[in-house]
This record gives sequence, structure tokens and C-alpha cells, in this order.
Amino acid sequence: MIKLTVQKSLMLEKVRLAKFIAHAGVCSRKQASRLIDQGEVTVNGRAANHIDHVDEHDDVIVLGEKISAKAPLTYFAYHKPVGIDCKLNADDPTSLIHSLPKTTRVYPIGRLDKDSRGLLILTNDGEFCNQLIHPDYHQPKRYLVTVDKPLDSDFCKKMANGVPVDKQITLPCEVTQVTETQFCIVLKQGLNRQIRKMARFCGYKVIDLYRTDIAKLSLTTLNLPEGQIVSIKKSDIL
Repeated sequence: MIKLTVQKSLMLEKVRLAKFIAHAGVCSRKQASRLIDQGEVTVNGRAANHIDHVDEHDDVIVLGEKISAKAPLTYFAYHKPVGIDCKLNADDPTSLIHSLPKTTRVYPIGRLDKDSRGLLILTNDGEFCNQLIHPDYHQPKRYLVTVDKPLDSDFCKKMANGVPVDKQITLPCEVTQVTETQFCIVLKQGLNRQIRKMARFCGYKVIDLYRTDIAKLSLTTLNLPEGQIVSIKKSDIL
């Protein structure tokens, strides 16, 4: 059984279970909450619930693995190809889990859907994950997007000002035309399939979505071939 670890600060007092799991490097707090809902977490031999507070003396099991000791925080950049699913499902041959390092357990920050490609950050640092994906931190993500027909003169302005997606108006963003059928967009929010839905509202279908940058980390600077993964430093990202 693999033993994951918690940071020293968490050993001093009991904390909410989701926070404990995130600090142990299993996943983000949001993902930890999902695992608790799905019955994949036990505390001291019983099914866990969200109001549980735990420390290093409690027996916490997540997906069959005991959380008990400190693990070094690690960070990787991955150039995801089209066809790789970011869900970590070992039974799915297309799952990202088969491309991850075998030496340490990491998970993706900010998923790309199966039909998209580009930069993905992988880590076991749950708190850092929150800094990158939480809207309060406003970390920019840059995408190069190709659509199915020539862009009209109002497209970039409409996209930049915000359009309806999932019963809300998207936040203002930076959009610039690159070619007749291609544009660059910089987002500071991350709604589900946001760019595809924004383009669809404006009458276009996305045929290629390529994430090139997250915060200050860029595939151009990394010179990372598609399908490859490389170890990076936290300071390379923020």
C-alpha cells in the first residue's frame, strides 16, 4: 500500500478532510470533495463525510491508499496530444494516467478536453493547484484556436466582451485574430469547454484548440515535443 504524506503544519491540529487530502498531494480540494461524495474516502474505518476533521493520528484511506507521511512536492509540464483523456481512469487506454511519471503520484491542474491539445501542468501540490485554477487568482491561460470558417469583423470584439455560457456571461478577455480562421484568446476563468461554447454562440465550430501558455509557463520556451513530459520548478509557473 502506498503511503502519501502531509505537510508538517497539518500535524499540529485537526483540519477539514478535503484540505488534509489536498496537502497530502492526492488531488485538489475540489477533487477531494468529489472523492468523498463518491465514497472513495474512509476515516478510521468508516465512510468519510465533509465535516470530518483529521490529523496524522487518523487512519485516512483515499482510493485504497493510506495517507500517512510527507511526500516531496513535484511539478511537471506535459504536452498533451489530441485523444488523451485527462480523467485518471486506469481502465481507459486513452487516459492521462498511462502517461504520468511512475515514481510519484501527480494529477493535472486545469484539464484539457479529449479533443484539445497543448500545455498541461501536473503536480501533487494541492494548495498550488488552487492558486492556479481559482478565479480569485486570475492566472492567464493562452490558447490558439482554429474554427471551421473565416472569422467575421465582429467576432473578436464579441468574444472579448463576453458571451452567454452555462447561464452566465463570460468574463472580459483578450482575443486577437491570427489568420482568416484562427484566433488567440487569453482566459482568466475556466468554465467547462468554455472556448468551444463561446465560439458556438458566435456561430463557429472549433476544429483545433491548442493551449500554449499557463501563467508564465510556455510551450514555446519549454520546446517540449507533443506527448512528452518534463520536470519543472514551481517558480517556472508563477
